[in-house]
Amino acid sequence: MSQQSENTLKVAHQAFEHFQHGLATGEWNQFLDVLTEDFSFWFPIGKYHGLHQGKEKAREFFQYIAESLRGELILEHVTSNETTVVFEFRDEGTLFGELYKNRVAVSFDVRGDKICGYREYFGSDGKSN
Repeated sequence: MSQQSENTLKVAHQAFEHFQHGLATGEWNQFLDVLTEDFSFWFPIGKYHGLHQGKEKAREFFQYIAESLRGELILEHVTSNETTVVFEFRDEGTLFGELYKNRVAVSFDVRGDKICGYREYFGSDGKSN
């Protein structure tokens, strides 16, 4: 593994820990701190469907997540190259007060020691009782 690939993986893993904390607690400041100012993100559905630009837009998005979602995740796979790391996980929690289960893949694009891009893909495992 090249030194750049190792750095990318290290930066992404740290950001993922902050992401995991945000999902569990609704507190996203640590994750937002590791984003570049020109950060871009893509989300598959709902109010934030599509591509968005800028750290302030990300702050709005993660505030929306904090208001609507709480969950715990189980990391299953990590795939990486020199600039991007993909985390595949299962998560369970509440979405707008309803129980849910999900399978999710998120990719983090890394530039230096920051995350400059994020893409999320998911499918439901079904609601639990």
